[in-house]
Amino acid sequence: MLPVLLIFGPLLPGLYWALAPAFDAEVWQALWLDAQWPQALRATMISSVLSTVLACAIAALLATLHYPGRLWTRLQRRLPLLLSVPHAAFAVGMFFLIAPSGWMARATAQFLQWTSPPDWVTVQDPYGLSLTLALAIKESWFLLWVLAAVLGEQAVSRQVVMGRSLGYSRTQTWALILWPQLLPRLVWPVMAVFAYGLSVVDMAVILGPSTPPTLAVLIWHWLTDPDPMFQARGSAASLVLLAALLVCAAGARGLGWLWIRQRPYPSGQRTPASNWRWFKLHSLLFATGYAVVAVLLLWSVAQGWFFPALLPDAVSLASWQQADWTPFWTTLWLALAACLLCLPAVLLWLEWGPKRLNALLYLPLIVPALPLVAGQYAVLLQTQLDGTAVALVWSHLLWVLPYMVLTLIGPYRAFDARLMTSARALGNSPWRACLSVKWPMLLRPILATLAVGFAVSVAQYLPTLFAGGGRFVTVTTEAVALSAGGNRRVLAVQALLQIALPLAAFGLAAAAGHWLGRHRTGLR
Repeated sequence: MLPVLLIFGPLLPGLYWALAPAFDAEVWQALWLDAQWPQALRATMISSVLSTVLACAIAALLATLHYPGRLWTRLQRRLPLLLSVPHAAFAVGMFFLIAPSGWMARATAQFLQWTSPPDWVTVQDPYGLSLTLALAIKESWFLLWVLAAVLGEQAVSRQVVMGRSLGYSRTQTWALILWPQLLPRLVWPVMAVFAYGLSVVDMAVILGPSTPPTLAVLIWHWLTDPDPMFQARGSAASLVLLAALLVCAAGARGLGWLWIRQRPYPSGQRTPASNWRWFKLHSLLFATGYAVVAVLLLWSVAQGWFFPALLPDAVSLASWQQADWTPFWTTLWLALAACLLCLPAVLLWLEWGPKRLNALLYLPLIVPALPLVAGQYAVLLQTQLDGTAVALVWSHLLWVLPYMVLTLIGPYRAFDARLMTSARALGNSPWRACLSVKWPMLLRPILATLAVGFAVSVAQYLPTLFAGGGRFVTVTTEAVALSAGGNRRVLAVQALLQIALPLAAFGLAAAAGHWLGRHRTGLR
């Protein structure tokens, strides 16, 4: 399809132009002799591997303990609120929570009578543990969203009922029946989580180590350096990130194969149900999300807030009144343009595109972002489009399109094909049948897809920096830039604006879907 080719096609020569300097022995020798990159690689591998394992464990534990049930339904209803918090804004809130002078230390000071912040390294530690924690919590929400979509299928719920009726406990039903079926379907989402952890820059700048930084941040510094030798070193290090992804994926696949080979055949023995309901992991998870938003709100209106005070000495709207709203409006038109341009491409691809090539659209989600961004930037330099609005919108489409396809493909496949057959039998062309029958009935999923695309565009950091050439400032780039300064009030305002945009998009999508389907019971 032409729209998809326009988004993905120029990337192939761009990757060649961006990565060609890396195929030089001198570049690899310079990378090997650089004193920063071994420690940077260590911090990156620790944060990405541990965060992926923790996120998977959190999502799996919550699903095993609470699906099916009322609590699982409540979790599903709260997920859109938490998913609307962009990564950079969440990192800023976590910084305000766990920093030595953060809210948690202030709460502890009330009991231990501290008068000054403790001399602890709770953020920007050399091993990236604070970055690991933030990534694990944030990505567990994404994995829960994926699990909710998979578990919403009727066949899965029937298998749970069947297993429980045969006397198996909840844990046994999941271990023997559900997880062996679900794990192959979760491979790509988990790889997307791991790839994001490998190449994350905005969260790493805020929470990760700084001397040296993570490998992704180091590559970013090298690629933006005017010296061609440093740019070539950045290209070589980008290939290291790709190799790390492939090696870890192969290792995980090997471990999975060994687990399947050595797993004993079920004996049929029933074990008593474990009473894990007391473990309020869901409460801790959602409390963290709410605390992040709450501390950002407090800092945005704080007039004076000195340690160890738990609440600000006085509140004022001065930070909001003096806020720079230019990044907000830039982010708004950019996200609207990206999601509205992607929607027709997504609908055309899902209706008439080659189904066997769907996996190719997901490559930007499961490949580290830095090589792709470098390829985009190389194309823009060659065409002299860098720093333009067209280049900025195009750079966002590469990530907005896959997420929109991933969101809409489930409802699209679940659509009853007999309705289209009936529409065609009444003399409608395929195009008219889609316009009058299929797409109106898929209105709510389409609106949700638009909201997801909007949120993905708002959260983009690297594409905005590279393609924008520093001429366009969004709330995401502004929040990351302000995180290096000392004005927490201004930083909190920009982080909240970053949260407000996706939250408004999800709210408007839900309200529009309800209003447009108010006279049609099946569309509500």
